[in-house]
Amino acid sequence: MATSKRERQKAARREKIERLQRAERRRKSVRRAVIGVVVAAIVIGSGFLLFGGSGKGPTTTTTTAAAPTTTTTGPTTTTTAVPTSFPAIADPSPAGTFGTEPTLVVPPGPPPTSMEVSNLITGTGAVAKVGDQLTVQYVLATYSTRKVIQASWTTPSIAKTGFQFTLATGSVIPGWVEGVAGMRVGGRRELIIPPALGYGATSAGPGIAKNDTLVFIVDLLKVG
Repeated sequence: MATSKRERQKAARREKIERLQRAERRRKSVRRAVIGVVVAAIVIGSGFLLFGGSGKGPTTTTTTAAAPTTTTTGPTTTTTAVPTSFPAIADPSPAGTFGTEPTLVVPPGPPPTSMEVSNLITGTGAVAKVGDQLTVQYVLATYSTRKVIQASWTTPSIAKTGFQFTLATGSVIPGWVEGVAGMRVGGRRELIIPPALGYGATSAGPGIAKNDTLVFIVDLLKVG
């Protein structure tokens, strides 16, 4: 009887050990599966960061305007829309009145080789950021003609509502993406845009020559 009891005890111990071993094997299998899922997620996430978003190739370069600076004095905080980091226009057009078609004067002399930006009127409303939906009025002149060739104020389809667009590459020319960012609603800004940030070697329409330099005055009516 004693021998039979010891054998039962040994059998019980063996069965317990086998259960523990099986449980340990299951835990290891679960850990390996979890590690596999995590590694796969990391690989997929890395691929999205490298190739996702633009749909036009592996890389997309976007230049954004400098962020607004905030100056605190005592209990109040004032936020100023910082113009882009481009140099100012040496001979800008008259400021005129916001909301009324401006008088655009192409500066004398040869076109600048880099973009130039000047605030003719500084707005006080919301700041335009890359990716925002904006509504503007604008006039366009070119160095090739030295006169205004387009004006939203006199374009029947948008004269009353203004020109609506997304401030993003692919929606408007790069010179607008970089030059309009940072404007405030109620502001008027003049942009001189070289071919590399405009239409390049393409003639985009009457009055716009190949490798033309563009001069815009933009009134920002609305953000969003």
